[in-house]
Formats: sequence, structure tokens, C-alpha cells
Amino acid sequence: MSVPIDDYTAMLMEYVLPQDFIWPSDHLFTEVLGSKAQLADGVQRALGREPKDFADYAREAAATGVWTPSV
Repeated sequence: MSVPIDDYTAMLMEYVLPQDFIWPSDHLFTEVLGSKAQLADGVQRALGREPKDFADYAREAAATGVWTPSV
């Protein structure tokens, strides 16, 4: 699910979070992870395999039960 950054920022403001928290979040999602993000070959060089999409990793990990709390 994708949430537009303006909607996310508005939600943070509704929760009356300090601007010192909102600004870095906005910067992270627009500048650091936004359109300027580029793929690199670090995973290939370090692990000897192609990188995996995080959503695929999360689904595969969840299917193993690793994040299921034990009682």
C-alpha cells in the first residue's frame, strides 16, 4: 500500500507530533528514499546474489513464522 507523502505528513501533524520529528520523516521519504534513490550492486558484491525486493523478503520471512510470538 502506498501513502502519498503529503497525506502522511498531514497525519503526523494531526497527531501533533513535533516539527523536529515531522521534518526528518518528510526529508527521508522525499529526498533520501524518493526519486533520487538508485539501485547499487552492493548486495550482489557482498552476498553473490541479486537483491530482493523488501516486500518479497517480508512475505517470505512472515511465512516461516519467525515473527510469530511464542507463548
